[in-house]
Amino acid sequence: MPRNMPFMVRLDPGTYHWCSCGRSASAPMCDGSHKDTGKEPVKIEVTEKKLVGLCGCGRTRTPPYCDGSHAR
Repeated sequence: MPRNMPFMVRLDPGTYHWCSCGRSASAPMCDGSHKDTGKEPVKIEVTEKKLVGLCGCGRTRTPPYCDGSHAR
């Protein structure tokens, strides 16, 4: 479900898939709800543990990362 702020998520090393359709019940990560939307999840490769701001509004120009578009 889209929201007007980023999801601040601490990620361990690994591969993740960010939800780009806004339907995922496990947002900001994909749960497969995008079927028939024409949208695909965005793959995130993390090599070291870090805190990231993932887009919650769906308007970012730098998916999957928040670029402040929710504030405009």
